[in-house]
Amino acid sequence: MTQTDAGSIESVLKEDRVFEPAANFSESVGGAYINSLDQYHQLHKQSIEDPQGFWATIAEELDWSTKWSKVLEWNLPDAKWFVGGKTNICHNCIDRQINSGHGDQLALIWEGEPMPEGKPEVRNFSYNDLKREVCKFANVLKDQGVTKGDIVTIYMGMVPELTIAMLACARIGAVHSIIFGGFSAQAIVDRVVDANSKTIITCDGGYRRGKVVPLKDNVDDACTQLADSGHDLKSVIVLKRCENNINWTEGRDHWWDELVGNASDNCDCEPMDSEDMLFLLYTSGSTGKPKGIVHTTGGYMVYTYLTSKYVFNLVPNTDQVFWCTADIGWVTGHSYIVYGILPNRVPTLMYEGAPNFPAEDRFWDIVSRHKVTQFYTAPTAIRAFMKWGSEHPAKHDLSSLKLLGTVGEPINPEAWMWYRKMIGGERCPIVDTWWQTETGGHMITPLPGATPTVPGSCTLPFFGVDAAIVNDRGEEQPANVGGLLVIRKPWPAMLRGIYGDRERFIDTYFSRIKGMYFAGDGARRDERGYFWIMGRVDDVINVSGHRLGTMEVESALVSHEAVVEAAVVGMPHEIKGTGIAAFCTLEPHHVPNSDDEVAKLKEILRAHVGKEIGAIAKPDVIRFTDALPKTRSGKIMRRLLRDIASGSEDKTQDTSTLEDLSVLEKLRESEEG
Repeated sequence: MTQTDAGSIESVLKEDRVFEPAANFSESVGGAYINSLDQYHQLHKQSIEDPQGFWATIAEELDWSTKWSKVLEWNLPDAKWFVGGKTNICHNCIDRQINSGHGDQLALIWEGEPMPEGKPEVRNFSYNDLKREVCKFANVLKDQGVTKGDIVTIYMGMVPELTIAMLACARIGAVHSIIFGGFSAQAIVDRVVDANSKTIITCDGGYRRGKVVPLKDNVDDACTQLADSGHDLKSVIVLKRCENNINWTEGRDHWWDELVGNASDNCDCEPMDSEDMLFLLYTSGSTGKPKGIVHTTGGYMVYTYLTSKYVFNLVPNTDQVFWCTADIGWVTGHSYIVYGILPNRVPTLMYEGAPNFPAEDRFWDIVSRHKVTQFYTAPTAIRAFMKWGSEHPAKHDLSSLKLLGTVGEPINPEAWMWYRKMIGGERCPIVDTWWQTETGGHMITPLPGATPTVPGSCTLPFFGVDAAIVNDRGEEQPANVGGLLVIRKPWPAMLRGIYGDRERFIDTYFSRIKGMYFAGDGARRDERGYFWIMGRVDDVINVSGHRLGTMEVESALVSHEAVVEAAVVGMPHEIKGTGIAAFCTLEPHHVPNSDDEVAKLKEILRAHVGKEIGAIAKPDVIRFTDALPKTRSGKIMRRLLRDIASGSEDKTQDTSTLEDLSVLEKLRESEEG
């Protein structure tokens, strides 16, 4: 490797533990769809060599009002899937189940955060219930002037009406743009203006850690800014959830329950062209306006259906209950709470609030009471569970669990092992899924009945995914040489563009490596063919000519018993050019009590990293912190840590997605270690 080859990243993490699929997994889940590695390889080969035949067979498992004339048209960077086909994803989520005689089966379980008298509010919806509520609200949208192709902004807490609203949009052919309920008024303004949205759906408030999040107040602030800018917003529909005091603008604001009370529960599904836009989902960049990622109907529907079915092994007519802990405001919630799960006819669970309200065992209480079988959460949550202590899951019967999943960031091996032991009882396979807002669904992931798993690796590409590790010239890298993670062929759920910005779409995803989609992540592939995500390429640290991925250094730190979570960034260094700064959150029993103990622990951790992966990776600076700056979806905002480590403060940095600004302020105020 040369220092000039920016596409190469050195791999320093070593992990040799391998866990074969549990012998009784197939039996425990009512049958595994993919039962062996040989079967996986055979199907993956078929999906790459004959994508049209492979995906046509899968698509035929769903309902289409008009069959496609051609499975795929690919003119880089533009894909069209199921060309000429017409369908409706709401129909496939709900009506298809009712038409096959399963209308009374449980479709959606919702649990609220408050625990009045120690008992949560729970609402259950059958497919018939969902259809009735979705049709009513679809007719409300029509009465408000929403038509096919209009973009509707949804800014709500995690209430069942959020799912109902998005399905109602899909039913009538409107495009939904869901904004996470923790975002600011400015974030609403930016997204409404970019999408030219005329309708906002919100709640009076939402519950979070026992407090009311003022959703309607944020919308009101946004509406004031929108009016000042001349934006013509037609209506705001408000769901009554927390009964908090709100302001009201007559003519613009409407109560959800009053509108629904007068609406018919009969609304036909709009036949949608396979390439009609289904939703916009905005992702924030480091600077500048957010990117509106465009996803369309047919390919996304087929892909999320199949990834849900195979990765989580969803089997109808069993006792399965699937719980993805994400917020629907993120793509994980779109794909793996709603659109991928409902067509598989397994109940999907939504939880409104925080994992530590009223206590740190709330998630395990939910798993136990609802007998959750598949549990899908983020590594950052798992590390929080570790910090809170194993006594919390130990209080509850988690024997219903059959499968565990992770999503959002690479999971470090020690967190993976804790998850396997303390939550899965060493019997549940773990599906560590790599994918993005832009990919629509899982791209690299184990299949629970087939793939031997290794802690920290997302293992093998999903069907139809031609993933590779390349250098800047697009040349595939040898085993265990880090490089750029690319996808070389189209897949059904891939993004179709950035809304209103063709040039940004091409520049962001298709310009760095000719002819390939570049994900922005660095990774390596081992001798087994397994993928290891090494962190964002933007986060790679060049230490004395050695390009190191952040994830591997972080994993080495977290493998020490004192460290629960770590974030590593580059910092200016007089001799090496770039040094390594590590920010660590400690296990409560290992928090030092004096300056001498602080200094001693830092030296212990430096030595530990040196032993685990080599002297080159020893952090130059280690700082201990109670918390790390994270987005609302749990991703560590390393670009903000880079500013702190370098002693600079970039005022242009986008902090709208930061969950807790006080974390950043405390880090800035603290002394450098």
